[in-house]
Amino acid sequence: MQQAACSTTRPGAAVPRPAPTASRRASSTSSSGRAAQRGGSAPRRTSLAAAAAAAAAAPEAPTLPFRVGHGWDLHRLEAGYPLIVGGIDIPHDVGCVAHSDGDVLLHTVVDAILGALCLPDIGQLFPDTDPKWKGARSDIFLKEAVRLMRERGYTIGNIDCTIIAQRPKMAPHKGAIRDNLCQMLGAHPSVVNIKAKTHEKVDSLGENRSIACHAVVMLLRQ
Repeated sequence: MQQAACSTTRPGAAVPRPAPTASRRASSTSSSGRAAQRGGSAPRRTSLAAAAAAAAAAPEAPTLPFRVGHGWDLHRLEAGYPLIVGGIDIPHDVGCVAHSDGDVLLHTVVDAILGALCLPDIGQLFPDTDPKWKGARSDIFLKEAVRLMRERGYTIGNIDCTIIAQRPKMAPHKGAIRDNLCQMLGAHPSVVNIKAKTHEKVDSLGENRSIACHAVVMLLRQ
């Protein structure tokens, strides 16, 4: 019968270690690489340089045939303030509390246009911390939004606005609001729509403590 081979080691003699396998060598290399990344700044500098190079090589922004933007605004209503909507002074027992004239519709339209252009919103361009805009007429803000729109080669395709107020009734004023908005936008009445809704006596809007507006605008490339 064949005996199994065995090896004996003399007391005190060094025990030979097996050579590292390929998997152990790969693991060691990977670990050392991770350690270098944690400890060194060269890889980080390289990644930042690569990101900067990629940004520099990025293509220019596309020229879109149309752009869509949404705007929304809400103002608190209190006694002693005028109620101005779409540039029209509407008789009411309360008005908008605001740094400017508080025109909820024009503020909404401005944000819709700026949003379509991917520009900063009205609060960033005309901050209420700047005394320059204290009591300012909101048509100033709209004129700037229209200027930025035309500067980028766009015009109003159409715009749809919804005023939300429990009181006063907006139906008698919608025609005047639309005519005034068309004039400020340089748009035909057929592409400007004004709707008005109550809030069914729910929350601050329904309790006549606030007024709000939504607007969606489409800009067309000229």
